[in-house]
Amino acid sequence: MKLNINGEEREVEVPNEMPLLWVLRDELGLSGTKYGCGIAQCGACTVHLNGMAVRSCQIPVGAIGTSSVTTIEGIGTPDEPHPVQQAWIDDQVAQCGYCQSGQIMQAASMLKMNPNPSDEDIDKAMSGNLCRCGSYPRIREAIRRAVKNITEA
Repeated sequence: MKLNINGEEREVEVPNEMPLLWVLRDELGLSGTKYGCGIAQCGACTVHLNGMAVRSCQIPVGAIGTSSVTTIEGIGTPDEPHPVQQAWIDDQVAQCGYCQSGQIMQAASMLKMNPNPSDEDIDKAMSGNLCRCGSYPRIREAIRRAVKNITEA
């Protein structure tokens, strides 16, 4: 099947019921998207499907069709990071870092839909993304910084 991953057409031979997460990691070598719980409860596997944050561990690849999938590898580069990625760097959000790609993807999707969220909006949008290190205050501050970075750009 053909998939649109990070703006590039990719072809894979996998069963339709294989979770998108495993296609990304095991078939395409895009290891930035993490396996956390496997039941869409932790958010570590968050990617964008047509710009919306989704849990890739629960989406069968056969259901993707012509939709556009964006992973953490596709939203910015080391030379030109996405404003959310830059805010994460500036605020030194990551501790262990395991959940951070999912956190960043969730935040970027939220900011696309709501470019000036309140703290309550941020907490609500990010509530499904778990961080075992407890970086939640820094995550919120980084999202606030990203809002500022986006409006100044």
